[in-house]
Amino acid sequence: MAQALPPHEDDSAAAPGLRKIIHVDMDAFFASVEQRDHPELRGRPVAVGGASGRGVVAAASYEARRFGVRSAMPSATARRLCPDLVFVPPRFEAYREASRAIRAVFAQFTDLIEPLSLDEAYLDVTADRLGIGSATRIAELIRQGIRARTGLTASAGVSYNKFLAKLASDQNKPDGLCVIRPGEGAAFVAGLPIRRFHGVGPKAEERMRALGIHTGADLAAKDIAFLRAHFGSMADYLYRAARGIDLRPVEPHRIRKSIGAERTFAADVVGAEALHARLDEIVDILWERITAAGARGRRVTLKLRFTDFRLCTRAVTLPQPLSSRRALADAARALLGPQLPLPRPIRLMGLALSALEGADTRPRPRDAAQLSLL
Repeated sequence: MAQALPPHEDDSAAAPGLRKIIHVDMDAFFASVEQRDHPELRGRPVAVGGASGRGVVAAASYEARRFGVRSAMPSATARRLCPDLVFVPPRFEAYREASRAIRAVFAQFTDLIEPLSLDEAYLDVTADRLGIGSATRIAELIRQGIRARTGLTASAGVSYNKFLAKLASDQNKPDGLCVIRPGEGAAFVAGLPIRRFHGVGPKAEERMRALGIHTGADLAAKDIAFLRAHFGSMADYLYRAARGIDLRPVEPHRIRKSIGAERTFAADVVGAEALHARLDEIVDILWERITAAGARGRRVTLKLRFTDFRLCTRAVTLPQPLSSRRALADAARALLGPQLPLPRPIRLMGLALSALEGADTRPRPRDAAQLSLL
């Protein structure tokens, strides 16, 4: 029998009620904007990013994804997978303009909007502004409004918490809608492969499979003591998620502390030339994310994970916020240089920008009144 959480952590006792949450995720956003603005690209495999040998795919159209092309993939790899792939340089102002139009649609229905990126957000419509009452109907109207204003398609997930709404938005992509109603969450999660759980990456999935955990049902069969013994601080999240439980509110004024990018390598990396090449790829990915977020920050952190899983981090705080990719690359190389030669190969490299400026620090509005029906 699954072991309950200690009384002070028991979700069934603490849950104040059910929310109505929508997670909206644009379909292949950057690539879709390019296909919208350049009709000759429609129906063709498109990658947004640099086409050079050290370039990285920032986004891929669904036509490209059928060949295995994915974001954060080296451009050379993407080209091998899809020889007819069309590369286009990113136009972040166009993406920001589309994002502003999308958020204007959201604002018609609720003030409780938590953007995750230019193309993704949570909405709490428990007490929607228009008095519609049905989160499913609101999600349909939002998708229609986005298409009318931008010519783009969005997928949406509707449920009673953020975890389930995010899972649902991915269920019927592209241009889809999925609703997980009260009482359906645990059963929905039970049938999912463990990789679908947010935060479970390739290595965590590998560990879980070694422990006989392949699906949400397998995870739900493990008690909290087992999960804490094997997954440490992640255990409580996994315990709740396997039961479809998530008490996090939508946070319109959530403060973003950092923006990062990292890669786990298929083959271990050790030589200086290879390390600098991998670092340049990560700089490209991170700078695109920084630009897309309109962020400014002064602290750069380099993360190296060795083949024995030991972690090395180095950081520098700059006198002024970074203003260019070149400045980010210079800071990253200055952090890596003193570590060379490395004592052993690395399996992962990451880079993050923090000490961000311009974060919204206003207090979060009180949670809206909560109802039990979607």
